[in-house]
Amino acid sequence: MTHPAEEYDVLVAGGGPGGASVATFVAMQGHRVLLLEKEEFPRYQIGESLLPSTVHGICRLLGVSEEVENAGFVRKRGGTFAWGSGAEPWSFDFALSKKFAGPTSYAYQVERAKFDQLLLDNARRKGVEVRERCAVGEVIEEDDRVRGVRYTDSDGVERTARARYVVDATGNQSKLQRSIGGRRRYSEHFQNIALFGYFEGGRRLPEPNSGNITCVAFPSGWFWYIPLSDTLTSVGAVVRKECADRLRGDRAEALSAMIAECPIVAEYLSDAERVTEGRYGEVRVRKDWSYLHDTFWRPGMVLVGDAVGFIDPLFSSGVHMSTYSALLAARSINTALRGELGERECFAEYEARYRKEYQTFHDFLVTFYDINRDEQQYFEDAKRVTRDTAPAAQAFVGLVGGGASDEAVLTAESYRDKRKEDLHELSRGVHWEGHKIQLQAAFGEAADDVPLSADGLIAGQDGMHWERSGASV
Repeated sequence: MTHPAEEYDVLVAGGGPGGASVATFVAMQGHRVLLLEKEEFPRYQIGESLLPSTVHGICRLLGVSEEVENAGFVRKRGGTFAWGSGAEPWSFDFALSKKFAGPTSYAYQVERAKFDQLLLDNARRKGVEVRERCAVGEVIEEDDRVRGVRYTDSDGVERTARARYVVDATGNQSKLQRSIGGRRRYSEHFQNIALFGYFEGGRRLPEPNSGNITCVAFPSGWFWYIPLSDTLTSVGAVVRKECADRLRGDRAEALSAMIAECPIVAEYLSDAERVTEGRYGEVRVRKDWSYLHDTFWRPGMVLVGDAVGFIDPLFSSGVHMSTYSALLAARSINTALRGELGERECFAEYEARYRKEYQTFHDFLVTFYDINRDEQQYFEDAKRVTRDTAPAAQAFVGLVGGGASDEAVLTAESYRDKRKEDLHELSRGVHWEGHKIQLQAAFGEAADDVPLSADGLIAGQDGMHWERSGASV
């Protein structure tokens, strides 16, 4: 039996944070959106440590801030590093940066099964048609444009869905990204492998840092130590590719051996036991995770989240980059569907902004992996790569908190107010009209944006579209 093709404005493949976010942002503009997810939620996923930009920016835009607040996730005030030339661990607080000062100076450590379910359920409430256990097989191409997908539904029936835009949000294992053209470019600096598991009964840092992620350098690489509850901890060793032979054989034994080589983590886990059952019972491996795709889009199709790129996990930027790409792609899709600006111009803006954010994290991580330096040198490097005018330590926190882009929706209200004051001050003694336009663009009713270039686009007042600025930077 042949089923007729279904028609939508937008079809999203993949229901993780990137897919759920882009689908929601588009559906909130009144467009018909179908989201196809191959698994059944809740499902396991790595990447438990969030940044303030996601919690207080993206989640607020999605309308899930209260749900996230009430979900019981561990509050994360910052991070702790046993890293660099100093003998003692050092910590940073998100509150140090004006970008996250006040009530937004924290994030969460989340169990991704619960967090991702929360975002997917919100997509349903916002009007997205969500179908789980539906595997997308291939895209439909006509006249050099992607027009839809073929997929297998939860009953094993092959179906066709057509859409004006297809979004690939199927993650690092994406096969659909081959249809976009180009290829993935893997970083020559970050060719690491992660071996990770979960433990009950691990030690916590003293308050107020008990919810911090802890990152500890050891001879073969570094460890993450993420408290997911009062007792459950995610523990992973990120090792250089030349250490890959150590991961062969029994993974649990390999992880135990690496823990024994790292005195701080070994002490934290001295009274803990590894979880051996349920979704956290497996010791897992991830590799080849730092990459960026040549091409972000083609007519009728766009990549978001891990399908387009991923950066080394040292600063917990995974969910931030995924949901930030979803916001940028949604602006492009919404604007193109309106027909107010050209498709190429809209998606070029997405690509330019995402590449800038990706490159900022990448360039800073290259310097941070030099462990023969102290924290002050790392702070200065953050100031350099972000070109931030704030003191070096504040620039560091602004970067690792997800605020390097200066997107208004990702930063604190107090910081946006200060930027407004700074622009007013800058306008004194120079041509007022140009700065008036910039102020209007940057601090409209619901928007705060400046173009990346003289002919670049800015976010519209609703934050969900692009528009031309007329201002230069």
